[in-house]
Amino acid sequence: MPEWFLYFVALPMAMLVVASAVYGLYWASKKGQLQDLEEGAKVIFDDEEPVGRPTDQILNQSKPPRKPKG
Repeated sequence: MPEWFLYFVALPMAMLVVASAVYGLYWASKKGQLQDLEEGAKVIFDDEEPVGRPTDQILNQSKPPRKPKG
């Protein structure tokens, strides 16, 4: 790989990725996205599906027995 590729393509791209990550964390902090991580994780549950007890049909189905090999 030529040396110019590192200086003119790869390094600026890496700096852009790092700058984007830093800006994303800054934005999330300013908007309050990082304040209460535990409550945010529980927001997807409602009264019909309490935390820690899956009620989805796909999770409650029993697995069919495996056929032995050979």
